[in-house]
Amino acid sequence: MIYKGNVIKYGDNVDTDVIIPARYLNTSDHKELASHCMEDLDKTFVTRVKSGDIITAGANFGCGSSREHAPIAIKASGVSMVIAKSFARIFYRNAINIGLAIVECPEAAEEISEGDVIEADMDSGIIRDLTTGREYKTQPFPEFIQKIIENGGLMQSVSKGVIK
Repeated sequence: MIYKGNVIKYGDNVDTDVIIPARYLNTSDHKELASHCMEDLDKTFVTRVKSGDIITAGANFGCGSSREHAPIAIKASGVSMVIAKSFARIFYRNAINIGLAIVECPEAAEEISEGDVIEADMDSGIIRDLTTGREYKTQPFPEFIQKIIENGGLMQSVSKGVIK
């Protein structure tokens, strides 16, 4: 699985309440959630995010509540992957469950800049900053996680018979 996109960068402790504010949790409509993604942290996010973009962030990304709305909003906004120094455990699991690619790579998260174009090959675990030429090594996705992400999430993988 190869992901390529422009970077939108955030810092440490981006919690689920700024990823998708609680006032929008009365809907499960993915497009509606995407239209409010990051609005309390970055009012420009929804106007500048493009399909395939990649978020990089600091430590503890997705801390806060256990709701799945946060990774759904990110994925529905067009973001293909999140690279962070670390993730809150429940966010990490929820992201995989809904088919959002996420990877921990502290060095890449620290050094890659806003607006850089990066390519992440999650079969090999290589992240390339195509803007600077730097390369970072991370853990490749295990095959079963690749299948879950490729099929759009855990429930879709089960319904398609990919995961039993």
